[in-house]
Amino acid sequence: MHVFLSLYYIYVKLFMNYKQTINFLYQNLPMYQNIGQHAYKSDLSNIIKLCALLGNPQDNLRFIHIGGTNGKGSVSHICASIFQEAKYKTGLYTSPHLFDFRERIRVNGKCIEKKCVVEFITTYKQAITEINPSFFEITVALALYYFKKSQVDVAIIEVGLGGRLDSTNIITPLLSCITNIGLDHTNILGDTKEKIAKEKAGIIKKDTPIIIGESDANTNAIFLDEAKRNASSLIFADKTYSIKPKDETKWYENFSLTKNKNIDICNLKSALIGNYQQKNICTIYAIIQESLTFFPNINHKAIRNGLKNVIKNTHFRGRWEKIQHKPLVVTDTAHNAHGVQETIKQLFSLPIADIHIVWGMVSDKDIESIISILPIQAHYYLCSPNIARAMPVEQLQTYFGSHNYSCYKDVKSAYSAAYEKCTKEGGIYVGGSTFVVADFLSKKK
Repeated sequence: MHVFLSLYYIYVKLFMNYKQTINFLYQNLPMYQNIGQHAYKSDLSNIIKLCALLGNPQDNLRFIHIGGTNGKGSVSHICASIFQEAKYKTGLYTSPHLFDFRERIRVNGKCIEKKCVVEFITTYKQAITEINPSFFEITVALALYYFKKSQVDVAIIEVGLGGRLDSTNIITPLLSCITNIGLDHTNILGDTKEKIAKEKAGIIKKDTPIIIGESDANTNAIFLDEAKRNASSLIFADKTYSIKPKDETKWYENFSLTKNKNIDICNLKSALIGNYQQKNICTIYAIIQESLTFFPNINHKAIRNGLKNVIKNTHFRGRWEKIQHKPLVVTDTAHNAHGVQETIKQLFSLPIADIHIVWGMVSDKDIESIISILPIQAHYYLCSPNIARAMPVEQLQTYFGSHNYSCYKDVKSAYSAAYEKCTKEGGIYVGGSTFVVADFLSKKK
């Protein structure tokens, strides 16, 4: 009994220390999810200083760097799952998190320990105060430090925002990937696809293969020019690889991957079932093919199991995630026009009687472009996610003049109202922002 109490008090003390540490990060470092572009640092000086302080852990690790407008989270997680199935010790850095800060930094699917977060911040608190990095910069530094300490075989690094000036761009990867280009973060990256592509092309490194997931007539030349300038080979995944499903309506249950229209691997199943994942899987397969030189243990079994077990292996949530079937309840983190268009298309392809959409957004998005995609023939339950950057529901409703909508104080009450009104043959979609999904899933845990 005394041993149990001792362990309990140690746990409480550690938990409180962790809570205080996280509060320090949230309250003292500029955080994009709270204040938007004011937290974005337009150079790499801080991350360079931080990594120098840590002995430049990035110099002794093998990386795969993944950027793009949409899909980079899915691509990062599935890649990590495949590497794990191939028995490589795999680091995974992604953002933002849904429930706990530690989700951003994982090794073989396991979150960084609370003790490591506390020790890191405690050890370097003075230097952090002097350098004054952003929240994102310190998380990147912590991830690199932790991956080096954990002696990972490979680290999958998701770009935070843009590419050229993103803190993750301090790494020199074995290969880089840009999933696609859409209009998002236009207040920082530029208001055209071409401008955004130039920023994202900044992750292309000398003599380092670059994979572009989705080709685009507006941006192909930009990537080709940058690859040529860096003497880097370039592959457009969608021009080489494609998915051949056994059943189009349930493609994820059994499909093949083709290379130059010839079947390369068959009998695949995906745990992620959003239709847009088909494009991501082609991108992932291109990454894996380019990775075989460095990681020869990746075989067809690892690919099959990596796709099938991605949720189990990495705890990935919120991407066209079905919560229940009758009524259908599904949630997705799509938060820009490019992503929302994909999810709405899938939603309205389903044989459901009535559609109810729980919807909230953050203030720095292209609201009008996104709302124009949302169909009239649904009832909307407008709400605000629980973050400082959330668009107040009173403001959000001004964009829904011709839609059938009602307003609620938070995601929980909006969902409760939708669930009450939805028939068993109907469907509820929860989305508009990663933070709406986070609020919703945290209530469902």
